[in-house]
Amino acid sequence: MERARSERNLATAYANILVFLMVGIGFVVAALSFGWFIRPDNPSAAKAMTYECGEVPVGKAWFNFNPRFYIVGLIFLIFDVEIVFMFPVATVFRDWVGAGAGAVALLEIFVFVGILLIALAYVWRKGDLDWIKQVSTSDRLK
Repeated sequence: MERARSERNLATAYANILVFLMVGIGFVVAALSFGWFIRPDNPSAAKAMTYECGEVPVGKAWFNFNPRFYIVGLIFLIFDVEIVFMFPVATVFRDWVGAGAGAVALLEIFVFVGILLIALAYVWRKGDLDWIKQVSTSDRLK
């Protein structure tokens, strides 16, 4: 008796999930279908043109892009993620001080920031933060 009741509760739980998924999929299909029916369809050459922030595009849309932008962006993200690791420590630091572990936590924070400073110095020395990197002749031969 008890087993049958728990199996019915389990089936009801799975049925709820199935109904939720069906309603979600139905909503997406209905919204896309409704938009397809009501939006206008008048293609033109101006609408097919590449959009460049309101400016008339000049030249081809496909060109070689300098990967330096991506390198600088990735370096920024790496050093910006430190905030994600520092914020939780800052929020509970007062509790750690109250528990007597404040010195250890402060030491760990300094070690973490020190590692980041060493990494920043390395990236800066290597020249990866410069928009235009100077390539020496010894680098070209490698």
